[in-house]
Amino acid sequence: MTSNAQDIVQLSGSIRDSLGHAVEYAHVKDISLNTGVVTDKNGNYSISITRGKETILQVSSVGYKTKEITIHPDKINTTGFNIILDVLITDIDEVSVFGAISSESNLVKIDAKNVGLLPDLSGGVESLIKTMPGVASNSELTSQYNVRGGSFDENLVYVNDIEIYRPILVRSGQQEGLSFLNSDMVSSIQFSAGGFESRFGDKMSSVLDIRYNKPIEFAGNLSFSLLGGNIHIEDISKNGKFTYNTGFRYKTSQYVLNTLETKGDYNPQFYDFQTYFTYKISNSFDIDFLGNYALNSYQFIPETRETQFGTVNNSLSLKIYYDGNEIDKFETYLGAFTASYHPDEQFSLKFILSAYTTNEEETYDIQGQYYLNELDRTVGSDTYGDSIMNIGIGTFLNHARNYIDASVYSLAFTGGYYFFNNKIRWGAKYNIESINDYVNQWKMLDSAGYSLPYTGETVELYESARAQNNLNTNKIAAYIQNTYSTILSNNAELLVNYGLRAHYWDFTNELFITPRLLLSYKPAWKKDMLFRFSSGLYYQPAFIKELRDNDGNINPEIKSQKSVHIVLGNDYLFKAWSRPFKLTTEVYYKYLTDIIPYKVDNVQVSYSAENMAKGYALGLDMKINGEFVKGIESWASLSVMQTKEDIEGDSYVNSDNEVVYPGYYSRPTDQLVNFSLYFQDYLPMNPSYSVILSLHYGSSLPFSSPDENRYDQVFRMKPYRRVDIGFSKVLIREDRTLKNSNPLNKLKSMWLSFEVFNLLDIDNTISYMWVKTSENQAGEAIQYAVPNYLTSRRFNLKLAVKF
Repeated sequence: MTSNAQDIVQLSGSIRDSLGHAVEYAHVKDISLNTGVVTDKNGNYSISITRGKETILQVSSVGYKTKEITIHPDKINTTGFNIILDVLITDIDEVSVFGAISSESNLVKIDAKNVGLLPDLSGGVESLIKTMPGVASNSELTSQYNVRGGSFDENLVYVNDIEIYRPILVRSGQQEGLSFLNSDMVSSIQFSAGGFESRFGDKMSSVLDIRYNKPIEFAGNLSFSLLGGNIHIEDISKNGKFTYNTGFRYKTSQYVLNTLETKGDYNPQFYDFQTYFTYKISNSFDIDFLGNYALNSYQFIPETRETQFGTVNNSLSLKIYYDGNEIDKFETYLGAFTASYHPDEQFSLKFILSAYTTNEEETYDIQGQYYLNELDRTVGSDTYGDSIMNIGIGTFLNHARNYIDASVYSLAFTGGYYFFNNKIRWGAKYNIESINDYVNQWKMLDSAGYSLPYTGETVELYESARAQNNLNTNKIAAYIQNTYSTILSNNAELLVNYGLRAHYWDFTNELFITPRLLLSYKPAWKKDMLFRFSSGLYYQPAFIKELRDNDGNINPEIKSQKSVHIVLGNDYLFKAWSRPFKLTTEVYYKYLTDIIPYKVDNVQVSYSAENMAKGYALGLDMKINGEFVKGIESWASLSVMQTKEDIEGDSYVNSDNEVVYPGYYSRPTDQLVNFSLYFQDYLPMNPSYSVILSLHYGSSLPFSSPDENRYDQVFRMKPYRRVDIGFSKVLIREDRTLKNSNPLNKLKSMWLSFEVFNLLDIDNTISYMWVKTSENQAGEAIQYAVPNYLTSRRFNLKLAVKF
């Protein structure tokens, strides 16, 4: 079929679901012309159709019923032609549209409803992210995660296009508290484990893109448990111009921390307040404000610790008696104003002005007197399990007065222009970063009456760092990208996303330009499959942690770390047992240069502050999700990965006096296998009773002594294994009928949950405490790695109400 140019008109409108939420990445196809487009993030589309002739539109999106609409020539309204899609699965309340990877990008859409259901100590959006393929986390106490061999500091997080920063001085999950993301306020979650578009910033591993909800009616929720509580309210004005979305959270992990082997008085107090305002000035102009205040305080008075470790043939026991305390405080502020101008469906501009400030204090003076004993493991012995010999005794004193005040001020400008089958996006961002960093920490170690390191003349500190750094720098970033989509002659769909990103930092006078490309091909097969390829350059400028060495000094010659991503992916949608499923597979390779080697202790990442290594990461990620139980979504993720690095020119002399060049060695995140399971079920005869199970397995991670300058000398800790389970009962359903006089009539729903954390009560290791004993007067020491175990089994009761 052919048409003259004058016979072509543009039909525009939006695609939404039955609740009024925008359906992003829906396919709108003109069957007559065999052309099609994809909706943007607001659900808007604009497609060319033939004037004066009947048009048949086919609208489809994963998780929704495909709809065909016939448009008669005498009833064509070229603007505001809005379409509503029906959800494909509608059996019970917990049902969700299980998201696909978008054909426009490789962002995975995750249903925000699942966040509040997951039995997890951190209890936020990150809990769901940890179940995604390619994502690893070996601690239930932290919201931080590694992606495809990267460190915690290589992950981008956005909320409404505003980059989110994490506290800097946090050393352990006990201190961390609440993450920024408030799951009650979230409307959409998208995540990419690599190969993402140019519009996302300058980090090497992943991007998490969050959108907070713009309410269309009054709603709220309240929940509380043994770990804290939260309240959330949202509403819209009568004229529809003003909306607000506000939440307050409180968390205390004292109940859980009491299961740790170090006994004492734990007093963690974590608070967070967030609000999101929107105001519609006109149909084409609106303004938003996102504000946050968070106070995470951690106080701890340790008393004793007793840990048994070693092997069956060499079983040891460490006993420590403590004096002193630790007081930490992490206080953050965020304010961001956004002005959006969108005169029509095709053109949009956005200006963002934001300010972020963090004030952090880490102070402690802790003395420990330790006794290291060998245990009797002779079967049948009267002293079985008792100490039979003391092999080490000593005292350590840890001191810290670390303070950091950091501010990031940002001015950003973004725009978009959509025409025919093209979506052009551009943007620029200017950052002012001001950091005042004060480091003063030391450790004194005495073993068997000898101060280590032993000199025979003076008493020296075992380790120390003291420095004061003041940084005031400027960063400029910009990008431009285009997404072109078309339907080929064989009815296959092709999408090409290509773009450039530029970045300049005046601290190093480093300017780089990085290209990125994504191809998506959906063949017109009976089997619903989508093939993807993405590649690009991802450079990461240093922040304060990467700039600072173990002595606290700044390296002014530091360069950006660099990564090349190559990702091949496939999505396969199919039915089993007459239910929908999706299998996602990705293989990837990342080549890394100018790497800054680091060591990990709990969640503290200590960098060498030198670009002295190259490396790689390669792996396979797989995920299957769908209705394993009719009407509700579950999924399983499997990742196989290897990541190694090579410090260029490094060597050491072995015991035979030979020079050895170690070559490639395992990075701290080199974890061969990761498996996660998120499973939901309910009683068929009574769906108000349900169960959710979360399972994680991660194979052995490398670790090394913090005292060794060599990065290649690594050991392996035990695998991470954890099962959490939650049982819930819906007390009030949204579709129930109550009398008007009943006070519970004002509640939409209410449910009660009983959760079991660490169901199998497995002792997982997060890090190691290194204990040294002096063997002789020359100060030659033997070093023991004593495991620091994570939390034991705990029970939790949670009540949640929606109104």
